[in-house]
Amino acid sequence: MRRVILIVLDSFGIGGAPDAAAFGDQGANTLGTIARFCADKQTPLHIPHMLELGLGQAAQLADSHFPAVFNSALLSHGLWGAASEVSKGKDTPSGHWEIAGLPVPFDWGYFPHSIPAFPEDLTDTVICQEGLSGILGNCHASGTEIIAQYGEEHIRTGKPIFYTSSDSVLQVAAHETHFGLQRLYDLCAALRLLVDPLNIGRVIARPFTGETPESFERTGNRRDFAVPPPQPTLLNIVEASGHDVYAVGKISDIFAGSGVTQLRKAHGNQALVDATLEAMNEAGDGDLIFTNLVDFDMLYGHRRDIAGYAAALEAFDKRLPEILGKMREGDVLILTADHGCDPGWQGSDHTRECVPVLIAGAGSGTIGMRNSFADIGKSVAAYLGLKNELAGEDFLTAHTGYRQSERSGESDA
Repeated sequence: MRRVILIVLDSFGIGGAPDAAAFGDQGANTLGTIARFCADKQTPLHIPHMLELGLGQAAQLADSHFPAVFNSALLSHGLWGAASEVSKGKDTPSGHWEIAGLPVPFDWGYFPHSIPAFPEDLTDTVICQEGLSGILGNCHASGTEIIAQYGEEHIRTGKPIFYTSSDSVLQVAAHETHFGLQRLYDLCAALRLLVDPLNIGRVIARPFTGETPESFERTGNRRDFAVPPPQPTLLNIVEASGHDVYAVGKISDIFAGSGVTQLRKAHGNQALVDATLEAMNEAGDGDLIFTNLVDFDMLYGHRRDIAGYAAALEAFDKRLPEILGKMREGDVLILTADHGCDPGWQGSDHTRECVPVLIAGAGSGTIGMRNSFADIGKSVAAYLGLKNELAGEDFLTAHTGYRQSERSGESDA
């Protein structure tokens, strides 16, 4: 049996990106900020299982020092390393596509910080085309804050709330019942076509419920309408080999469904871990399970909630033994991230950081500093014995002592 479970802890950066200054993020360190905050509160960050896989050593590799609040004498029982990004953005699609062996060398389109943020011809067209009475927002904003600001007016007028961020994204918030969930999806699908000429990475439907600012709550029915990858990724290569790609969480949205054979949706990190465990029960030889744990980024990173981020890390770490315990002989587990979102940094946007690469099931030691997230996808494809032209370099074969025939998929070690 050869299976790979690839879990992205969305936004869990570890600092030290060589080009951080170019993004205004010199010194940003998601893990470092959280660890220091917990130490200052005299409640040290308790993530022993990730530390046993080499998280502390990976952080030292990325940021030139071992996090002072962790025990540097703790030996890693896993294979560990860190990776820096070569894609030009620090957004979700760029990070995930690069993890899957496809760096993004081009610049996404972005909306300006001016008000209105969106081109008049775009908003006029969608208002006319979709029969809207108008739109609200039309600016850069935090999703929860803009819903609190405009939610009641939205319910009263039926006008959807349009907003954006420093990412290449157009987000639309609307009430699930007063506006209608399917109507929101249809609106975002129409917008997806309209923003294609602007090279916008994602249109995101952000449904919410409640009747007042105090009771408004975004639901788990978010849907991302992403531009599809321009070339084959790891997902397409696994699918073409006749094996399954289990996309857990928003993975399918990020890749516009390309290469996904089994879709598993869930709301919240704990439910996403449950869905990953269920996929591990079902997946067969040669399959890939690809999970995104979005709460780290959406609920805590962007909201600059350090305590919440710490609690979420500890909650995931408590579940890690379940994942490890369900692994079969030949399984490889990889924990990584797609970018940073330092909850102690200014603003509410992603931060350019290196990410950890923690591996169970492939021995112990270090894979060193990887110059691209693409090394992950390249290594997964090689481990599964799949012929590919993905970017990156394989770091798994040398450590597993396993080499597969690219044609037959059978071991010739």
